[in-house]
Amino acid sequence: MIHHCVRLTLKPGVAPEKLEEALESLRHQGEVIPSVRSFLVGRDFGGEYEWGGTYVIEDLEGYWEYLTHPAHRRTDELGLPLVDKFVSYDVTDDPDPDMGEKISALHRRRYERDPELAKLVSGLGEYEGSAAPGPHGS
Repeated sequence: MIHHCVRLTLKPGVAPEKLEEALESLRHQGEVIPSVRSFLVGRDFGGEYEWGGTYVIEDLEGYWEYLTHPAHRRTDELGLPLVDKFVSYDVTDDPDPDMGEKISALHRRRYERDPELAKLVSGLGEYEGSAAPGPHGS
């Protein structure tokens, strides 16, 4: 299993209705992407981030489906312009020692195939995580 997690902090002055639209889109992708086994979207406590989400996905094939699903892409369009700081990370019980690189490769492939998405992500104040193309990414 792979637990894909995101944490984010909003830009100052984000309208409450825009925030709710983005959060609803995060929830919607958990509901409609077939490879998502379970998910949680809500407030993030215990750090510098305000909101977060976790999506449980069975394997790399499902992870790719999650990354490239139109519902996920819609969330990017709605949410990324509102975000200042963003981090994504993955926790897995898969014993493959190359799993981290395989996940990063999926992210890189996604950004290579979607230059507009890479541009959206690169506009964030901070982005850290698997294959992050932003100013602070790897």
